[in-house]
Amino acid sequence: MRLFIAINFNDDTKNGLFALCDELRANSKRGKFSLPENLHLTLVFLGECDAKQTDAVKAIMDSTNFEPFDLTIERIGRFKRDGGDIWWAGVRESKALLDLQRNLTAALSAEGFSLDKRKYSPHITLGREIITKADHRHIKEFGETVSSIELMKSERIGGKLTYTAIYSKRAASRRPVISGQKNPQ
Repeated sequence: MRLFIAINFNDDTKNGLFALCDELRANSKRGKFSLPENLHLTLVFLGECDAKQTDAVKAIMDSTNFEPFDLTIERIGRFKRDGGDIWWAGVRESKALLDLQRNLTAALSAEGFSLDKRKYSPHITLGREIITKADHRHIKEFGETVSSIELMKSERIGGKLTYTAIYSKRAASRRPVISGQKNPQ
């Protein structure tokens, strides 16, 4: 199975991202634009995994603790490519997001997974092979509170690229501070 760990979005965030896709499509000569159901933020791309590796990924996800955190989408930009650019929505780098991604990457690497060594640049792909006169820019910010991560399977079904969540890990609950008491760690 071709796998990756991702943050999936609620309907409001997906609608905001798809509006960016529509705007980009309207100002482009051509391109392959992301389907609304495929919009996600990749934390770690794993590639082809067998059943044993898949079980190891699930165990690592289970052992990776994180609290809910806010994710903010703040700009659109592109990676220049011959034959058309990859356009994306940029995510503000927060300590919680970067810590989560680093912790997953470190645990997976220690387990023997071969992962991308490039610096993590959180973005959501809006489309590929896009030819447009549009330019990168800041947008009206939007986003959501992240409360889970998913192990995703990537496959073609009937010629359509489909991402399916096959496992989920919920964030730890935020513990309220009771006046005069410290939160247990």
